[in-house]
Amino acid sequence: MPSSQPAPRTTTAPPREGALSGIVVADFGRVLAAPYMTMLLADLGADVIKIERPGAGDDTRAWGPPFAGGETTYFLGVNRNKRSVALDLATEQGCEAARAVVARADVLVENFRPGTMERLGLGYEEMRALNPRLVYCSVTGFGSGPGAALPGYDLLVQAMGGLMSVTGEPGGQGTKTGVALVDVITGLHAGFGVLAALREREHSGLGQRVEVSLLSSLLSALTNQASAYVAGGVVPGAMGNRHPSITPYEVFTAKDRPLVLAVGTDRQFRTLCDHLGLPALADDERFAGNAARVAHRDALLAELAGPLAARTAQEWFEELTAAGIPCGPINDLAAAFGLAEDLGLHTRVRIDDPRRPDPVEQVANPVRLDATPAAYRTAPPRLGEDTEALLAELGL
Repeated sequence: MPSSQPAPRTTTAPPREGALSGIVVADFGRVLAAPYMTMLLADLGADVIKIERPGAGDDTRAWGPPFAGGETTYFLGVNRNKRSVALDLATEQGCEAARAVVARADVLVENFRPGTMERLGLGYEEMRALNPRLVYCSVTGFGSGPGAALPGYDLLVQAMGGLMSVTGEPGGQGTKTGVALVDVITGLHAGFGVLAALREREHSGLGQRVEVSLLSSLLSALTNQASAYVAGGVVPGAMGNRHPSITPYEVFTAKDRPLVLAVGTDRQFRTLCDHLGLPALADDERFAGNAARVAHRDALLAELAGPLAARTAQEWFEELTAAGIPCGPINDLAAAFGLAEDLGLHTRVRIDDPRRPDPVEQVANPVRLDATPAAYRTAPPRLGEDTEALLAELGL
């Protein structure tokens, strides 16, 4: 336990509101996959107790720039609605406090390397004996078997798990996605597993272990590309912005900037040809069906390029969208949030925090529940600011 703590917030367990109100989560997670998942649970009412290292806390507290109000936007983005408790798990006092948290928890989430929680006396078997109703969720990089020693970094899994091999331009070295997508996908799978285990507990009265790895989550999320290999023996490669099974479904050059077309049906293709002044193209045997269009992709794109380049992306967007043809410009994030606002989507929230000079801006939870909606109760916590209050709750 650290010798000194920041002044505690006047926070208590959240009131009974939200779909997950009453669920207590002992969150030993760090970085992205586990914290993202536990934040989504917290938004829906769970009381998430984030257990952090004294003095340093979650690694992402130091992952900047960018910063907002002196804090990293990385940490701020995945840790709202949580209570931060600083416990030194290398000490018996810290582990005793952690076990007391777990004893009253419904869910434990951890993403240490396999074996770490066992060495700390917080492994699944010990915690199940302490709390038989506990749902114990472990997030690993490469599983708890022979891959346990491999470090679970998103970039590493994107590379070794095949995602980079199908991302980027043909013949390139492979390209990572612009966000740690594997961590996000794994967090969503972990949350799905936790909710399923909680539902089953209503029948059995007992918790169970939930295990999710970054590698297995990625292979599942590769969907059609993974199925091409598993079911068809095809090893797909990078195709830039093209789609392996549909065309025209990629980026084209309009008069002023790039434009995406996502034509997925024969009807949409015929309508596109009409608007481009190429009605005969839809009856050309090379392009009369999707499989034929894929087989003659280069010839088709050569036919479409000239007409599309004659007008601006906005002009095409307005005309083709009105005609039922999926298309749109490539937006940056500022334009993307502007689009969401124009469409009436609730994608941003502002959380007032008396301990900060300015409100904390956040991306909203995307799940819309009309009876028990997500709530934004507290801003992401300062390191250890809830330690004293929680220890008092536990009688320690």
